[in-house]
Amino acid sequence: MCHPDKPRAAGNLNFVLQMAGSKFFPFLIMLLSFQSLSTAHEDPTYKEVQVGVILDMESWAGKVIYRCISMAISDFYTANPHYTTRIAFTTRDTIGEPLRALSAALDLLENTEVKAIIGPESKAEARSLEVLELGDKADVPILSFSTTPFLNQNPNLLRIAQDETTQFKSIASMVESSKAKNVVVICEDTANGREMANYMVSAFHEKNIHVTYTSLISTSANHEEIMEELLKLQTMQAMVYVMHTAPSLASNLFSRAKELGMMGEGYMWIVTSKTTNHLDSMDAEAIESMQGAVGFRSYFPASRELHEFVSKWRKKHYSLNPFMEFKEVDPNGIWAYDAVYALAMAVENIQTTNGMSLIRTSLLDEMLRVKFHGLGGEFNLMNGRTISKAMEVVNVIGKGGRKVGFWMMANGGEFVKEIGKPNSSSNHDLESIMLPGGTSTFAKRRVLQTNSKKLRILVPDFSTFPNLVQLNIDPRTNDSGVSGFCWDVFNAAFNALDYGVGIDIVPYPYKDGRSYNDLIDKISFKEYDAAVGDISITSNRSLYVDFTLPFTDLGIGTIARNPKKNMWIFLDPLSADLWITSACFFLFMGFVIWFIEHRTNKEFQGSTKQQIGITLWFAFSTLVYAHREKLQSNLSRFVVTVWVFVVLVLTSSYTATLSSLLTVQQIAMKETSVGFLGLSSVGVVFNNLNFGGTKIEKLYTPEAYAKALTSGSVDAIVDEILYIKSVLSMYPDSDFSLISTASTTNGFGFAFQKGSPLAREMSTEIAKMREHGTLKALENKWLKRQSTVISKDFSSPSPKILNLYGFRGLFLISGVTMAFALLVSMVLIIRENLHVKIKMQIWRCILTRSSELHAQDSDAELTV
Repeated sequence: MCHPDKPRAAGNLNFVLQMAGSKFFPFLIMLLSFQSLSTAHEDPTYKEVQVGVILDMESWAGKVIYRCISMAISDFYTANPHYTTRIAFTTRDTIGEPLRALSAALDLLENTEVKAIIGPESKAEARSLEVLELGDKADVPILSFSTTPFLNQNPNLLRIAQDETTQFKSIASMVESSKAKNVVVICEDTANGREMANYMVSAFHEKNIHVTYTSLISTSANHEEIMEELLKLQTMQAMVYVMHTAPSLASNLFSRAKELGMMGEGYMWIVTSKTTNHLDSMDAEAIESMQGAVGFRSYFPASRELHEFVSKWRKKHYSLNPFMEFKEVDPNGIWAYDAVYALAMAVENIQTTNGMSLIRTSLLDEMLRVKFHGLGGEFNLMNGRTISKAMEVVNVIGKGGRKVGFWMMANGGEFVKEIGKPNSSSNHDLESIMLPGGTSTFAKRRVLQTNSKKLRILVPDFSTFPNLVQLNIDPRTNDSGVSGFCWDVFNAAFNALDYGVGIDIVPYPYKDGRSYNDLIDKISFKEYDAAVGDISITSNRSLYVDFTLPFTDLGIGTIARNPKKNMWIFLDPLSADLWITSACFFLFMGFVIWFIEHRTNKEFQGSTKQQIGITLWFAFSTLVYAHREKLQSNLSRFVVTVWVFVVLVLTSSYTATLSSLLTVQQIAMKETSVGFLGLSSVGVVFNNLNFGGTKIEKLYTPEAYAKALTSGSVDAIVDEILYIKSVLSMYPDSDFSLISTASTTNGFGFAFQKGSPLAREMSTEIAKMREHGTLKALENKWLKRQSTVISKDFSSPSPKILNLYGFRGLFLISGVTMAFALLVSMVLIIRENLHVKIKMQIWRCILTRSSELHAQDSDAELTV
């Protein structure tokens, strides 16, 4: 499409507008519609089509849209003077009231009998038209500027503006790339704002991002109310704020946030197109307060037509009032311009194809068929709405927004630096972003906000297992220090978070009647920030506090005295038939190797005794992979390779079974005595372990554990696995072992206040420590002891010995391999012998013939 100069009538009107004052601006805007009407009446051959325009003429958006509509009409019919139709607008002013928009639509349909309606521009007014019953005017298209999904399926509503919800997926992807797990959503306290907040929350949940808080702020909130809300947000301990508000409210919010220091390092602000689309029209003070924010805005591809339109817009602005503050055209104006072009094309197409008598029954369908390249790119209404292909990402730096890339909506969505370039790694992702505070990378996390300068950590001082948690009081300074496995894990995970917040250790000494549940209550009542120690995770405690992932083994373990020694226990792992079969195969393998090698390999030659000795040595040395004889035949190497694999499986199975036999000791659960830690939560699950008829004894210290087992007062002790390991590490030379486990408890975890993001982030660090081996290293530091867990089930039977039936497949493979090699070797030997015999016969024939020839020569000489 082209944009030639406007007709002379429009130029005359501009001259009049230049002479007028700004207070007559709305009146002068109305004259543009009459100019279009008069132009349509100059030639009676034109068919005039009435179109209604419903706008708030007092708002800046309404003025922009109306001006762009007028420019579109002028440009379209100047470029297409041969068209036989002309659009004439009838305007209704809503004054920003949704009911007036609905009333205006009804009036235009019934009294003016318009063939289409453009507007209104506000979301609330656009929503009022969704309930409009058109009846016999069901073919009248309504070109809506609503940026939200329609609540109903009214086929007359055609959304020409970009759907705001399409950008929420891209925002969630950006937050995900920043490694943030918590966000705060800020929206307007309106019906539309609450609806958009729900859409955003859903988008974040799809990326497993937790929305810590949804802040709904009134559009009429004053400075004090905004300041109060931001102070509340500061305590949410989230690093990312996502804002979806009008530009005026956004400017106020950013100004107050800057005063509170929330536009500094460690913060990340993301604003949606609702604000960023108007970034070029915001004042310098607002831009200054937004430094470092990242915004998404509608993307319009650069083109000659768009450049000419913007130039014309700027000239028109100065011609109307050169003293008015300049504002760039916003996306609503571009969408309106393209919509008028599409409507004018549809009207002309209907006239050309069917005549004006059919326009009322086909204009809606024709609008859905119109396709062309407009100012905003490709114009095409699919399912009654425009389809956006990209969003522009900008970084507010300096005096405006700097483009850092695009979000492409196709194929699930991705960030790219430029559109149209090959899909390469260099074009993937965004350009460098300057965040608040001048950092060029996403902040790892913000400094933790607490009610004090330090985290108050409650540590139980029950003096039971010192290698798990032990409080030490410095007699000179009276400061508390902590040591032990639990504290080292907490310290390593917390330091990895790098919050920059100190820790205040508060001892929780044991008194009669106190338990770990009392410690949990202290955290639940927010008297302290967290509790660190040997605290079991239970379902009941999780109702009052947030636990991290367990940093210990799950479940309980059983410790018991070691079984009596057996000097022949090393024979027990294998059954008799497996021992005999294995020995036979060792001998058979040795014979096969000797048969293949002894004819050519000097190491397998010699006297009969030497050959038998080397054969037996080679066969049994494969058991420990100690054979050193060099094999020359590929058949031998093939046999040995398969056999070594069989030996590997046999020895590995033998070792595992023997280890179990050396440590296992079955506990008869009837008429036995079992002990457990009196302060632990294991007593809660005892009834689920089928200890019927068992004497139960409470123990409180590692010394009591060792004494009870040694004296025989208890047959076994059942407790959290970490307690069992602690006892074994304290008594490494004891005659008892951990013999079984059962996954009936949830292990130990750190307790935090409900809703604290520390629980989630500490869990992440604990998972990393487990993956990287840090947890294992700390456990070895505090709890190392040579003990073997031989069962996953509390009541599992004794390990079964290995028999021939389970290994018959291995022996079958090895036997077939040996037999095959032996057969091939025999065939080769027979073939070689035959070959030698044939050679001997040939030589014998040659020698006989040579003798005969020699005799003939001798006779000839004698004759001569």
